[in-house]
Amino acid sequence: MSDKNKFDYSHFTVKSVVDTKVPEVYKLWTTKAGLEKWFLRLAEFVKEDGSFRQPDEDIQEGDTYRWLWHGYPDNVVEHGKILELNGKNHLRFSFGKAGIVTVTIGVEENTTIVTLTQEDIPPVEESEINYHVECKTGWTFYLANMNSIVQGGVDLRNKNQKLNLD
Repeated sequence: MSDKNKFDYSHFTVKSVVDTKVPEVYKLWTTKAGLEKWFLRLAEFVKEDGSFRQPDEDIQEGDTYRWLWHGYPDNVVEHGKILELNGKNHLRFSFGKAGIVTVTIGVEENTTIVTLTQEDIPPVEESEINYHVECKTGWTFYLANMNSIVQGGVDLRNKNQKLNLD
């Protein structure tokens, strides 16, 4: 395959409808309690002074995090840093070794849309599957779960750590 026909695994974008207002979606992304509602088993945020953020406290640029998922043991952990926030509809964070994630929440045709872009995915062969394909699949699921939670409370996550769904 020639270089001009080679697929670019260094980034991807996923968009999803969320049936609520932009400020509510933003809060789901920018608080410990919000992230644990639809995405994570544990979302710990550490301020630059070393103290932990409270569940409903807004995260800030410079915070570091430790994330754990339902259905996975504690050794499946992600560490990163909050790089950018605007307080209303935009955030960026490092996503471990998998690059940088940017989330923008907007409105099109009276519908709230979350646009998530993961970029700076490392240019190594294992990244094509681990970071591009699996992350894109994961984000697609979790964004659908966010909308499911918002619309009626049905949580689609596997919370049984004894099940191996890999």
